[in-house]
Amino acid sequence: MSTNGGQDSGAEPGTPKTAVDAQSSKSSQLKPVVFIGSSVLVLAISIWAIITPTGASTTIGTAVSWISQTFGWYYFLVATLYLGFVVFIAVSRYGQVKLGPQHSKPDYGVFAWAAMLFAAGIGIDLMFFSVSGPVTHYLAPPEGDPQTIEAARQAVVWTLFHYGITGWAMYALMGMALGYFAFRYHLPLAIRSALYPLIGKRIHGRIGDAVDLAAIIGTVFGISVSLGIGVVQLNYGLNFLFGIPEGIAAQTGLILVAVLMATVSAVAGVDRGIRRLSELNVLLAVVLMLYVLIAEGPANLLNALVLNIGDYISRFPSMTLNTFAYDQPTEWLNAWTLFFWAWWIAWAPFVGLFLARISRGRTIRQFVAATLVVPLLYTLTFLSIFGNSALAIVMRGNIEFGETAMNVPEQGFYTLLMQYPGVMFTAGLATFVGLLLYVTSADSGALVMGNLSSHLPTPVTDASPWLRIFWAAATGLLTLAMLIVGGVDALTNATIIMGLPFSVVMLLIIWGLYKALRIERFRQDAFRTTLTSSLSDRTTSERRGPERNWRQRVARAVNFPGKRAAVRFVHEVCRPAFQEVAEELRNQGVEATVTEGTDEEAQIPHLDLKVPMGAEEDFSYRVWPIVMPTPAFATRTLTEHDTYVRFEVYLTEGSQGYDVMGFTKEQLIGNILDEYERHLEFLRLHREASARSAMPDHGPGTAEIYQPDDEER
Repeated sequence: MSTNGGQDSGAEPGTPKTAVDAQSSKSSQLKPVVFIGSSVLVLAISIWAIITPTGASTTIGTAVSWISQTFGWYYFLVATLYLGFVVFIAVSRYGQVKLGPQHSKPDYGVFAWAAMLFAAGIGIDLMFFSVSGPVTHYLAPPEGDPQTIEAARQAVVWTLFHYGITGWAMYALMGMALGYFAFRYHLPLAIRSALYPLIGKRIHGRIGDAVDLAAIIGTVFGISVSLGIGVVQLNYGLNFLFGIPEGIAAQTGLILVAVLMATVSAVAGVDRGIRRLSELNVLLAVVLMLYVLIAEGPANLLNALVLNIGDYISRFPSMTLNTFAYDQPTEWLNAWTLFFWAWWIAWAPFVGLFLARISRGRTIRQFVAATLVVPLLYTLTFLSIFGNSALAIVMRGNIEFGETAMNVPEQGFYTLLMQYPGVMFTAGLATFVGLLLYVTSADSGALVMGNLSSHLPTPVTDASPWLRIFWAAATGLLTLAMLIVGGVDALTNATIIMGLPFSVVMLLIIWGLYKALRIERFRQDAFRTTLTSSLSDRTTSERRGPERNWRQRVARAVNFPGKRAAVRFVHEVCRPAFQEVAEELRNQGVEATVTEGTDEEAQIPHLDLKVPMGAEEDFSYRVWPIVMPTPAFATRTLTEHDTYVRFEVYLTEGSQGYDVMGFTKEQLIGNILDEYERHLEFLRLHREASARSAMPDHGPGTAEIYQPDDEER
């Protein structure tokens, strides 16, 4: 997109796929303010932490204490609000809206998509907390007596709560907002685009730069937490397997190896790198989970799983807003709920953008359902099996194991595996799975941070390889710096700080997305109210009569015209129809212009009729040639490279999915007028809604129609 902060050279709304594909071959360009600002800040914090670890630790601790006391309640409230909004949008009529044009199809199959949904949002920390979380809550619960049956039930449920739908709702919010604006309105696939309904073209200026910069900073710290946890746990795993000593030296080596692997995967791209790693680590994690299930005893663990599901569902409403106001366990809240909510918020820009990147063609309802349900089922099963296995060992009297899992959490997972046969195999598998989870978080993070700091020709274009390499290295450096300062505790504290400002941005995104979806409702209402008029007042050729009309429809259905017929259709039908409509509109005092161009790839003309509407959204009607392979059921003889041409109608919001090739001039005029009348009805409905919302009885404020103007496009 634009590099000057004022204009956007990307595809305008309604750009056909052929044009988008042509643009995708263009290289990405750096966002100077976003890249320089974020990289300098990350490097400065990293160097400061490495040089003065004691001072950094003191400063971070003081800031976390202040945030916990002042904004603890706020984290609980906004986390619940994010979840409520996402569920409301999914179950409402807005859930039918696609992340892309209504005719678009998903880019990935269900399994590959679900695997990337899960693996991008969960890292090695799932293994880290699957044992240490339940054991810690059992031995030191936030309320009630420790080491009781009630404490055991709370222990797993609290862990599930911190990894449950509340956090995934934050990912869903960011993903559906970014996917909606990027793939449906062809705005940049960046955080700033979600604020378009609120600030308009200023998203391409300094405000937009500040939003993307804040997203990158939060993302870097959020990923660093997972990488720090992963390094510590993998270091212990390698010590257990091969005797490699634990410490900063070994952890530095692990960071270098992981950054190298993340770089290779990120440069390979989504299809060849992240997708394959995501599928592999999900399958291997299932193997590890089944091994423990069989070794500990399927009957007991499945009983516990069912109980955990029931407890999670029944206790969720009270847990989600439980601030422990009357007897607050401040240290526990900082270490668990506040940290997790800040961590999810910090990850939301990066995971949301990545999920949007892989979810083009899904409806909002499909996207939200999959994002909330698929990872939850997997996570719930994983945490229940490993958590209840760990609790069973502690409850059988092995307190030493419990204290190890609570006080040295990176050893908890491996210590659990020691309780079962074949520990060398399971520990080796766990280390490999952990490394894959580590890499999938690092490589998808590098990819997304590179995209956030770049102007991309299309939403499916990725940043330059060198930029992804830089962010992989910068994340590794920050991880090392925080480990030097105070290990995992320093990383968790820094995340609580960095997640706070972006939580406000997410509230603005809710506002902007809701305003945008209301526009969708007005379009649907306009279509419904004008449909009867369109059908009853269809313009047809009286000279040819009804018999010729139905015979023409048969001819269109079985015909697959080539380029020569397409060019003739433009000259004989499209151009006269567009010019006559524009001329009549001008006779009625309405400004209208017709522009014509030629698709460089297909070498076939296309036309565009535009009618400006002042401050309202302009009317645009475009017919664009799409060259398609001729289907096998076509009646004419096929050759290996046989193709045919469709002329699809594009309005402001994109392709309408239907073909007008073969229409007569009168029929095309009728279609133009149908869409024009529908647009006028859409504007009328929107004005009425704005007027009602501006009335004192309905509260202040008006809804504003938004659209990219010519410069922004």
